[in-house]
Amino acid sequence: MKSEAALKKRHHLIREIAETVILTLLMFLVIRFAIQNFTIDGTSMEQSLHNGELILVDKWTYLFHPPERGDVIVFRAPPDPTQDYIKRVIGLPGDTITIKGTTVIVDGVPLNETYVAAQNQGVPPGAHTITNLVVPPNDYFVLGDNRAVSSDSRIWGFLPRRNIIGRAALVYWPLGQNNDGFLPGENKVFAAIHQNNAQAGFGFIAANLNVLWLLLIPALLLAYLRRKSLKRWFLPSRFENAEERL
Repeated sequence: MKSEAALKKRHHLIREIAETVILTLLMFLVIRFAIQNFTIDGTSMEQSLHNGELILVDKWTYLFHPPERGDVIVFRAPPDPTQDYIKRVIGLPGDTITIKGTTVIVDGVPLNETYVAAQNQGVPPGAHTITNLVVPPNDYFVLGDNRAVSSDSRIWGFLPRRNIIGRAALVYWPLGQNNDGFLPGENKVFAAIHQNNAQAGFGFIAANLNVLWLLLIPALLLAYLRRKSLKRWFLPSRFENAEERL
């Protein structure tokens, strides 16, 4: 009897170790391939994002649909691929972009960019004149929300799709800021423009559901691996009776 009990105990220990290893590997894969931490360095996305904030970048969503106008994205900077930039998508492939003063016009539609504060309007040094500029296939036109200081498509041109790392989804630190939590969707700013994106309208809620699912995967797997323990927790009498019969 003692040897049988010891064998069961050893088997239980091995199973616990295996479950822990599997869960750890899954969490590593989720973090490594689907979610990435990013630290905001600079003020080019004020007032939406602040210097020093920590955000989660969703690398998962763009496996299912291309970036949309209004998305805030992290990417390898065309001027220096060793650096990561964060900007907002303004123009999609095929869009025609014009900038008159501080007004951005996409396919003939002037944008009411509510995310750009009046004090952040302006033209940075080195910016080119943008008139009837057509975005090539597999490229994007991106701008920082702090237009007066942002190094973006006005200076170095289009952003290649291959440079995009993912969508900025969540501000998680520091707590208590005026922008913590999920970044708000800005689809309404671009609603009057024709939708040449096959997946246009994917939406703020649907996009962030991807992030929530990714964060829930480890918890769901743990619940599956520990399903017997959970059954004992919620249905103790049934298991106690079974043990008594044994």
